[in-house]
Amino acid sequence: MVETVEQAELMVKAVRYPPEGIRGVGATLARATRWNSIPNYYQTAHENICLLIQIESVTGLENLDEILKIEGIDGVFIGAVDLSTTIGYQGNPNHPEVQKAVVDAIQRIRASGKVAGILSTQHEATQKYLALGTEFVAVGVDISVLMNSLRELLAKYKPDAEVIKSEGGY
Repeated sequence: MVETVEQAELMVKAVRYPPEGIRGVGATLARATRWNSIPNYYQTAHENICLLIQIESVTGLENLDEILKIEGIDGVFIGAVDLSTTIGYQGNPNHPEVQKAVVDAIQRIRASGKVAGILSTQHEATQKYLALGTEFVAVGVDISVLMNSLRELLAKYKPDAEVIKSEGGY
């Protein structure tokens, strides 16, 4: 989670090699370099980096316009469930105040020329975000998808079993 300009600037440095950044150069042993088989990797890696930061708090939204000015940040993902907690509506990303803040953030991100993203597991909200021009929308959470499938299997083979529904905004 990024809340301040300083944190956002550190993220930019963290994904770049010296002298532009602080990323460790042990990558010659890693998959990113195809195990040291990409010529001039350190000199060209920055050309292939896409940095998406996540804003999940009121403080982050208050600093969003300044964060969006930082060169090297390609997009911003809004964490609506955590944001709902910092606004005062824990686990309720669809509360009107939270939605107002999310829509405003998406519009500011898009106006800055950066890409906007969000996690949205509810169809109506997802459609609204897509209509706003949100470029990437996560529509499921791995554990929720797994649990929903397990509940379906349980209901299919043990129809009398008690099924406990998940809560918490996802």
